[in-house]
Amino acid sequence: MSSTETEAAGYPFTSFNFSVELTVDGGAPLCNAAFAECDGLELSQEVKTIREGGNNGVQVKLAGAAVYGTLTLKRGLTSSFDLWDWFERSLADTSVRADATVVLHAQDRTTENARWVLHGCLPLKLKAPPLNAKDGMVAVEELQVSYQSLRCQRPSGGGSA
Repeated sequence: MSSTETEAAGYPFTSFNFSVELTVDGGAPLCNAAFAECDGLELSQEVKTIREGGNNGVQVKLAGAAVYGTLTLKRGLTSSFDLWDWFERSLADTSVRADATVVLHAQDRTTENARWVLHGCLPLKLKAPPLNAKDGMVAVEELQVSYQSLRCQRPSGGGSA
């Protein structure tokens, strides 16, 4: 590890340079627009508690199943209705799934700081933007996605976390 990498290792990443790519059934990328917000990259583990018979002061904790969060993506509404098409397609055919990749970029926008890979993505909720004639705000749509697995990759193919 170089001295520059050692120095940079102590500083937290910024969260504003990221990209999201959704691919349905291994085909071409689904989305034609960038997302402004991405939240819900979560992995937790259930814990099973077992009490020993006759020994009320002892609890044994066992590892349970992995639990994944719900990915929430927000973007400005454009003339591309690709998310709506995907949602309608998944309603018509419940076997339709997508894969997603979320990449956290460094400030130079070319270097990857981290990459999360999600498999078995299923759209849960697609929300149209609120409409208000008094505001001059961008119309933002929101997509919530359930996923079956989540893996974090280190930059430069450094393996899985």
